[in-house]
Amino acid sequence: MTDNKLLDDGQLFTFMLANEIYGIEISKVREVMDYKKITIVPKTPDFMKGVINLRGGVVPVIDLRLKFGMEETEKTVDTCIIIVDISVDGEQTFIGALADSVKEVITLEPDNIEPAPKIGTRLDTEFIKGMGKLNEEFVIVLDIEKIFTTEELIAVNEMVKE
Repeated sequence: MTDNKLLDDGQLFTFMLANEIYGIEISKVREVMDYKKITIVPKTPDFMKGVINLRGGVVPVIDLRLKFGMEETEKTVDTCIIIVDISVDGEQTFIGALADSVKEVITLEPDNIEPAPKIGTRLDTEFIKGMGKLNEEFVIVLDIEKIFTTEELIAVNEMVKE
């Protein structure tokens, strides 16, 4: 059990990456869309797949699998783009995150969320808010704002402005 409040209202939007369940606070998710063509932007990190047009706006798309050191996301009938809202230098920015598939919106009580595991000093797990327990499975609760470094977020923001 944790004594700090990890989630605003306990609601998580869950999705799959490499057969594991991940969750993001529902308040950070703006929409989910089917996979669509991504325009590649040269000279960006491997995990930044490019940009998409979302109702006339430019939205960068990242591959969470690559960001987490996994194999690239395979495009299947279930592959989707989760549009999340993050803060970059005080400005709200939308980013698309590739996911293998969408699961569901769940509610986790604070008693069912443990603090992020301490895996050693060399591995950065700061982007993991905690480990939720849902029935017999774990849900890796992500802090979407901490997945990227400040430099990466600024680069994403610049990509949108160009």
